[in-house]
Amino acid sequence: MDAGKFSGLQESVENRFRNIGKGKYGRILKMARTPTPDEYKKTIAITGIGIILLGALGFAIMWLMNYLPGYF
Repeated sequence: MDAGKFSGLQESVENRFRNIGKGKYGRILKMARTPTPDEYKKTIAITGIGIILLGALGFAIMWLMNYLPGYF
């Protein structure tokens, strides 16, 4: 591969990153911020509750399929 091909590729990549804040997602990126510790804790708690509920539902279905196979 010649150097001209690589420099063109590098220029293309640099242009994409240079315009990252100016496209259709630029406004969203400008409004984005780091969550506060309280928001982060609430997000983790809600996500953990969801994971536990899904796991319990899966366990219940597995238990029903193992111990009550005649009904299905």
